[in-house]
Amino acid sequence: MPLTLQIEGAAIDDIASLYAEINRVFMANESWQLGPSLDALDDLLHGGYGALAGHPAATLIWRDIAHTRAALGAEATRSWLQAKLDAPGTFNRQTVAGQLDALQRGEGQTYFEIVMEIVGGHRQITLVPA
Repeated sequence: MPLTLQIEGAAIDDIASLYAEINRVFMANESWQLGPSLDALDDLLHGGYGALAGHPAATLIWRDIAHTRAALGAEATRSWLQAKLDAPGTFNRQTVAGQLDALQRGEGQTYFEIVMEIVGGHRQITLVPA
């Protein structure tokens, strides 16, 4: 029987609280916490540490997913991308500016959509929106 985990979407109001919730669910028994990074989230979902360690499959129930979708929508994404632009030399400025432009035209992915794409890329994780 696969492991079942539950994210409380109502606890997510921004990107920082997304990672706080991910740490609560996935990293409760670890001595370290996942940082606010999409790459780190992707690595976590590969398994090997945290709640997923030793489990070949898991069901992830995401309660109040609509709340999370709204919290990690265009405004949160715009702020996240702008913060990247405000950190010179850290990120590819041209790429990030293009992402911001696409978002402002209504064509770019929101942070929520990126997270869902990452989760969806892990076949061993069954996402159950609730």
